[in-house]
Amino acid sequence: MAGSAMDRGVAVRAALKAGVLGFFFGMLIPFLALVLAGALAVYFYRNEGGRVLPPALGSRLGGAAGVVAIAIQSIYFTIWIVVFHRQKEYIDSVTRFAHSIGADASIPDIQASIRSLFTPAGLAIGLLLLMIVALALASIGGALASRFMRPRHTRI
Repeated sequence: MAGSAMDRGVAVRAALKAGVLGFFFGMLIPFLALVLAGALAVYFYRNEGGRVLPPALGSRLGGAAGVVAIAIQSIYFTIWIVVFHRQKEYIDSVTRFAHSIGADASIPDIQASIRSLFTPAGLAIGLLLLMIVALALASIGGALASRFMRPRHTRI
């Protein structure tokens, strides 16, 4: 295989495995889990495919793993909110978070902004922003893993 080609079957399996693990790690260490998911995708690719990707392809593979992790998380939280009627609980937790960072959550404009996050349009915008952040963090993890997993060429 050429140096810049990626085996797509192996890459899809690696991204799916790393994305699922990234989802579970995300419950413990939210943003670091996305970087870890990107790095794990490159690691799984190396173990299954037998070769290390260049950092550019590692970044793409890591980004795919991050998107998988966030997609699973989005489906999980949507089901959790809709089926178990937890919208009020999440609005209260966002209000508490806003208060903890210094925003006055008793101001009606801030309350309206928080409630607008849980409308269909607000959820779509939030998901889009979350996907962009996940893509960036997981891509960084994939590129770093590719960089650090490459073979060392020593001079004799």
